[in-house]
Amino acid sequence: MDLSYTEEQLLLRDSVQKFISDKYDISERNKITATEEGFSRENWQLFAELGWLALPFKEEDGGIGGTPVDTMILMEEFGKGLVVEPYLQTVIMVGTALSEAGSAEQKAEVIPSIIDGSLIATFAYAEESAYHDLNYIATSATRDGDSFLINGTKSVVSNAQSAEKILVTARTSGNIDDGDGITLFLVDANHEGISREDYPTVDGLRASEVTFTDIRVPATAVVGDIDGGAAIIEKIARRAILALSAESVGGMEILYTDTIEYTKERVQFDHPLSDFQVLKHRMTEMFMEYSLAKSLCMKAAMLDTQDSDEASRTIHALKYLVGKNGRFVSQNAVQLHGGMGMTEELRIAHYFKRLMVIDSQFGNTDHHLARFVA
Repeated sequence: MDLSYTEEQLLLRDSVQKFISDKYDISERNKITATEEGFSRENWQLFAELGWLALPFKEEDGGIGGTPVDTMILMEEFGKGLVVEPYLQTVIMVGTALSEAGSAEQKAEVIPSIIDGSLIATFAYAEESAYHDLNYIATSATRDGDSFLINGTKSVVSNAQSAEKILVTARTSGNIDDGDGITLFLVDANHEGISREDYPTVDGLRASEVTFTDIRVPATAVVGDIDGGAAIIEKIARRAILALSAESVGGMEILYTDTIEYTKERVQFDHPLSDFQVLKHRMTEMFMEYSLAKSLCMKAAMLDTQDSDEASRTIHALKYLVGKNGRFVSQNAVQLHGGMGMTEELRIAHYFKRLMVIDSQFGNTDHHLARFVA
């Protein structure tokens, strides 16, 4: 397995690094998260101009035809900068669903608008009682002639207040936790009967509780096959986990490098903290945990690119490892910074919170350990 990057991938990494360096220090990020939408439309348009929004889409759909490895490189750099723009929601999650299962009409209507930065979309899949089970869906879609009536509530829908389109999972048949009987619908976010309760999340992003009340949508809103949405959801989850894991790896790198720099400057008993052997051991452990997570992330992305049979199990292992290792690196970074580690002015606290939220998305460490064993 070749773990080296191509020339094009190195150029992609360098362009994201330059953007983070020029436009995304922690004070600028704090200003962005304090705005009503919680992200910058100007930055989003810049992403479009740089081709990042076209990265994972197929060339026949107007994209660049990038691989999961390319997305991993991008998301790792986004993780280093704590980027808050809705790339995961719009490009990775909704983009994957449309690329894999969208009709020709849906692709023609939505994908070009995502690529040129004029459309924000989000994926409404989680429900209050689901506890990481993607097949646990109480939201219903009842056929009524040539249309469907959608009723239910989705929880923690990221960037719903800014979205023009919502991809929603609903049950069209079967019991509440059956794998069969799930259908995906692409609906307008301003559709009559959709209500939201918006709130900030602990990591500085935006989410909403979204309620659908007798939303009537045509059969053309169905993404994929009726009752066959579980396979699409699984594909979205795999790509989202890879992206989140790469983001987490980027965050871990900043946490351990910032901690090393701080311990070189902070003096105790007439010596820098970095002189103390026990702290050297601790920071070595932080580096090792980060390196393990990065290595497995690269392996999982390459296996997914190759569509290997081993990819699914490796992705479960990856999500478990980045959750466990991210917690270890974050907690030690905060501890070694002392009380400063939890202040809003220092970026350590922001990485800590983001990594804890990533652990809870698409299944936490316990969930994926059980899936890996099974």
